Amino acid sequence: MATELGVSDVLKARKDYNAALASAGRRERATWFPLALLILLTLLPALQITGGHNYTLHLMLYAMMYAAMASSWNILGGYTGYISLGHNVFFCIGGYFSGMILAYFGVTSLLTAPFAGLAAAIVGFAVGLITLKMRGPTFIISSIALLMVARILFDHWQFVGGSNGVALPQMDIPAQWAKLPYYYGMMIVCALTVWASYRIKHSKFGLGLRAISQDEVKAESAGIDTRFYKVLAFAISAFFVGMAGAIWGEYITYLRPNIFLIILVAANMVLMCILGGKGTVAGPIVGAVVLIAFNEFSVTFFGSSEINLLITGLVMVLALKFFPAGIVGTLAKKGRLPRVLDWD
Repeated sequence: MATELGVSDVLKARKDYNAALASAGRRERATWFPLALLILLTLLPALQITGGHNYTLHLMLYAMMYAAMASSWNILGGYTGYISLGHNVFFCIGGYFSGMILAYFGVTSLLTAPFAGLAAAIVGFAVGLITLKMRGPTFIISSIALLMVARILFDHWQFVGGSNGVALPQMDIPAQWAKLPYYYGMMIVCALTVWASYRIKHSKFGLGLRAISQDEVKAESAGIDTRFYKVLAFAISAFFVGMAGAIWGEYITYLRPNIFLIILVAANMVLMCILGGKGTVAGPIVGAVVLIAFNEFSVTFFGSSEINLLITGLVMVLALKFFPAGIVGTLAKKGRLPRVLDWD
């Protein structure tokens, strides 16, 4: 009997030890690579000492913007399962909120971006109270309707320049370093968004969102306040998109409805999430990088034409054929996901 007890204790201790090792390995995979990537992105602008790397910084800034917006959209579309095609409305709200403060009071968007995100979140919360009563295709249609209403509003709102838009003042910085403030601002927004996405997924709130995604009726029966969870996810998702819009608006030095309120911007967020792996932490970043890389490749070799759209479409079709759950999602299911991308 004592021997059996001793063996049982040893097996239990070994099991606990293996579980602790696995947990430590997972924590390592979830932290060291993103931190290393963040350090690399922080040091990248040092290339400007030699000059001639403005386009590289622009491309990285653009990629970080979409990585942030796709990760933010993923909180609603990936974790909660509600597909929004009108999320660029919050991109527009953030851009105009900070842009108009800059135009009238001279305060840079780098300082007002959190308030722009808060404004977008408030609008998102209010809109979510109405639209999230709907489900499935009805919600998707309501999100497109939101985009159309916002486009009409901003096109005819003369205070913000209407359809002609408004020019924004530029920082008095030498051209060689002009992109750096916005580069670092967007990097911070991107890092915060990915961090928030990770924390939400591993929280009780995130567990509730995933329960809603699987079966909303059962989630409600289990005691989850599904309406509050959905609306809060909508508002959080809008917050980070609004911050990205604030920085992007000042960066391009011009605000116009047809820059922010075109369906392609919202479609890109969705496509990047689907391509990378909807509902994963690393998926939206991988999707953003892959889609932007292929877009740059096609523009370089074929020019900015319909061929560019054709190539993007082919990439999506082929990717989803071989990676039906997205690149990260499919590789994770098959047990072939590289450790550096295992952030979940």
